[in-house]
Amino acid sequence: MEEYVYEKEKAFVFTDEGQRAFLKIRDETFRLIEVSGAVKASIPTFKTGICGLSWSLMACFDRLAELGEIREVTDEKPQWQDRVFVLGPAKQKPEA
Repeated sequence: MEEYVYEKEKAFVFTDEGQRAFLKIRDETFRLIEVSGAVKASIPTFKTGICGLSWSLMACFDRLAELGEIREVTDEKPQWQDRVFVLGPAKQKPEA
């Protein structure tokens, strides 16, 4: 059985379809984190109606993490849809 490899799937994020998926996932992820403080990967993908290429969708989350926009807080490596994310260092509000 083939395994997920981000470097292989990352190219999807830079396609037209991938950019559209990435932006929808990004916006919904930020909205949900603002409301609840954390989000499981399955929720933004379900809420945006994006389905299908699960490894490609996982690459959208990994790209957001790579950019520092979100950070994974899952201790173990669960199924991709059960990974939990919070805001990353690039999105942290400076302390007053």
